[in-house]
Amino acid sequence: MAEKMTEQNKPFVMATLSGVAYKDLEEAKETFNYWRFTEHMFIDRDGAQCYLIWNDDDAVVIFRGTEPNQWSDIKADLNAFKRRGRYKHGYVHGGFQGELDKIWDELDTQLSVLEDRNVHVTGHSLGGAMATLAAKRISEEYDNVHCLYTFGSPRVANRQWCKSLEVPHYRFQNNNDMVCKVPFWMMGFRHHGTNVYMNYKGKVVKLRWWRRIIDSMRGRLRALLKFQLFDGIYDHDISAYANRLKDVVLDSK
Repeated sequence: MAEKMTEQNKPFVMATLSGVAYKDLEEAKETFNYWRFTEHMFIDRDGAQCYLIWNDDDAVVIFRGTEPNQWSDIKADLNAFKRRGRYKHGYVHGGFQGELDKIWDELDTQLSVLEDRNVHVTGHSLGGAMATLAAKRISEEYDNVHCLYTFGSPRVANRQWCKSLEVPHYRFQNNNDMVCKVPFWMMGFRHHGTNVYMNYKGKVVKLRWWRRIIDSMRGRLRALLKFQLFDGIYDHDISAYANRLKDVVLDSK
């Protein structure tokens, strides 16, 4: 039986959809329909991909993240040279912007006929970075961006650009997820949005910086006891995000 997306279950739904973004359309349709998104569109240009799904009330843009067998994805991740953002509000990661540029025109055309819907934007990993950049463009072109949800997203832009993006953004970080730590802060890149941190037990918590260090060490120790040598890679898995967010309700205050 289909369920409706609500403000209460939205973190879980967005994480689930971000995971489904890695599947082909025929397989993804089952999940889209389960959450009552009966209309679907898949955009694929030179290794950059996203889904656009919608119903009578809402639309969701879901960006696909890095696929290890896609050279275009790897090249985008590595191209950390800064480029002027489209609206000249600062500088962004050149590789992430290049990936979004590949599919933007087609996505923009379809979004123009969905102006009466509440638009939600989401993505995991590289998809989270593309989602952040896309939320800026959609907010500049239209007035219907409801929120942005990203999971395991890298830093995408400099401080000036981040300050210019006014879309509500929940940026999820699962304990030692290594992708959240790149590109490096010393290179001038910053994160945007409200950081939603999940500790080594999988709980959403607010911790001071020194307690995060302790929590990070606990996460690494727990991983070693499970013979998981690369904790930061395991924590980046989108299924880990979805599983941990199933019963999470965010404080909207």
